[in-house]
Amino acid sequence: MQHKRTGLLNTSMILSSVKNAFLMLTPRIQFKNPVMFVTYIGAIATTMYVIHELLDHSISWFNFQIMVWLWFTVVFANLAEAIAESRGKAQAASLRKARVEAYARQDQNGIEIKIPSNLLKKDDIIICEAGDIIPADGEVIEGVASVDESAITGESAPVIRESGGDRSAVTGGTKILSDRLKIKVTSEPGHSFLDRMINLIEGAKRQRTPNEIALHIVLSALTLIFLLTTSSLKTFGEYSGMAAKQDLSQVLTIPILISLLVCLIPTTISALLSAVGIAGIDRLIQRNVIAMSGRAVEAAGDVNLLILDKTGTITIGNRMATAFLPATGVLEKDFAIVAQLASLSDETPEGRSIVVLAKTQHSLRAESLNISNSTFIPFSAKTRMSGIDFKDSNGQVTRSIRKGAVDAVRKQIEKLGGKYPLQLDTVIQSISNKGGTPLLVSDDAKIVGIIHLKDVIKGGIKEKFCEMRSMGIRTVMITGDNPLTAAAIAAEAGVDEYIAEATPEIKLAKIKQEQEEGRMIAMTGDGTNDAPALAQADVGVAMNTGTQASREAGNMVDLDSNPTKLIDIVEIGKQMLMTRGALTTFSIANDVAKYFAIIPAIFGSLYLLRGVNHSPLSILNVMLLHSPQSAILSAVIFNALIIIALIPLALRGVHYKAHSANTLLRNNLLFYGLGGILVPFVGIKLIDLTITFFGLVG
Repeated sequence: MQHKRTGLLNTSMILSSVKNAFLMLTPRIQFKNPVMFVTYIGAIATTMYVIHELLDHSISWFNFQIMVWLWFTVVFANLAEAIAESRGKAQAASLRKARVEAYARQDQNGIEIKIPSNLLKKDDIIICEAGDIIPADGEVIEGVASVDESAITGESAPVIRESGGDRSAVTGGTKILSDRLKIKVTSEPGHSFLDRMINLIEGAKRQRTPNEIALHIVLSALTLIFLLTTSSLKTFGEYSGMAAKQDLSQVLTIPILISLLVCLIPTTISALLSAVGIAGIDRLIQRNVIAMSGRAVEAAGDVNLLILDKTGTITIGNRMATAFLPATGVLEKDFAIVAQLASLSDETPEGRSIVVLAKTQHSLRAESLNISNSTFIPFSAKTRMSGIDFKDSNGQVTRSIRKGAVDAVRKQIEKLGGKYPLQLDTVIQSISNKGGTPLLVSDDAKIVGIIHLKDVIKGGIKEKFCEMRSMGIRTVMITGDNPLTAAAIAAEAGVDEYIAEATPEIKLAKIKQEQEEGRMIAMTGDGTNDAPALAQADVGVAMNTGTQASREAGNMVDLDSNPTKLIDIVEIGKQMLMTRGALTTFSIANDVAKYFAIIPAIFGSLYLLRGVNHSPLSILNVMLLHSPQSAILSAVIFNALIIIALIPLALRGVHYKAHSANTLLRNNLLFYGLGGILVPFVGIKLIDLTITFFGLVG
């Protein structure tokens, strides 16, 4: 279950963002964005010019409007970032509610004492029972319990936490629902997993990625070029005016030149760039994934190789019974009855699936079975069998039914004096070759059949892999299974490559090899043995249910512990890069229309011939704008309003489609490049008609 999505048009959020947008009008904050800092300085210079006019009693309504819209441009840029930040703060506030003040219980010389959770230190041992809030991050060192993690993950279903294995990590703020745990604290006060998540969300605005920094450098270089060009324009304009014996002093004023500069520099993408990055992290948070840095999100967009564990990622995680294969002379329904009896005490997912299969295929219900005078034999990892013994009135076993691994059941029947039929080996080998697991069922000293267990491929996973392939992303399945089983699962799932009998060393070597060949790698993991590979991968997604070592090694943590989410993470990363590219393309393209609006307005009267009411340069006024003042003001207004119009796109991201990089680039140039040229022509013309209609300019 995902956390409730924060709406873009939430009233309180908008009001708070508007307030923050004005509070951000300080030189220290504006200096962080070079392009918008130039606009900021331009707005200040225009304001000083207007104040000078006011003191000189010669204020121009036109210059005043230019000043207002330049400030609006800066404020709207601040608003884009403020809205993105407020969405992150809403997520942080939601997580902060999960951080409750709790008391911890410690065992000191056989006496339990209570201490405030903020006094806990790393490596302290605490005790938690049913109803307790776990006061700090830790590792279970003793016991097994059901834990409610809904405050962290949003998932209402409780999870099992137990000592040992890969499900021993617990998170502060979650609640024990049953039983008792002894926990070793793994974090210092203020440095818990929840604290880190809140800090990451609130600090998202400070996390610039390498590509974002590189784009800032390019945009700053463009701004510097336009700044030098505009600065020299007054000198060249006055020289041209002298040559044509015309006075251009009224059209080469500081407000007009600043308007030209602001309209030509890439203000649109510069205003939205930070919002795009923050929104990328926010979209991950909406899916309950915490990125440890903006670099991780960006790397996800560049990934071209996915390494996925088979169990829990490609398959549903537990092998399920799919077929009853009775021995010669045994009816399938009779075999299903015996198999169900042998599985009633097996609480593993595989055991429960056998009971379900008997009910589904033969309408057999456990409650209708005759199990009087019987003793259940629970499944254990030691015996690798489960079953039931029927007894007579004297307590002597009269019938013994077992279900389990091939070698375990074979030893069982041989112990009872039975003989293992060698012809079963052919069926067993066939099941293994198909990637399945055979379980034998015995009734006393006789084998009555085989149960076929199979890894069930997750629905839609094959289609997802096809989408990845269309984007040029290869998929590699890693499993500890034997090569025959791995090959069968890989073929059914549609992965590009598989590695069988994988060890931590093999995983790490594979990642290093692919990286040396220039590929960006993403993988998931939850165990301590996954930690080296997670640390080496460009995008390492650790499961929240995993060990502390795996969570510290990865650069992302999935709170839902859903390994298939790796595919969604890659899509979100690519969507962020696509959004940044689309807005950059649009921003640079729409400068073309502004050029055709302002340049004719400034130089349209230059070299005007006697008896002719237009100059040679007026041909550039292709939009037929009303006057030089309306043209300049329309361009400045459009430049400010387009930022507001594109904020929803920056926050939501462009529509994602799984295509190759060449196809995405072509579509991007066609839609946002061509659109970036056409939309301003229409927008500036409509604004020109509007301000002319209301008499805002001469």
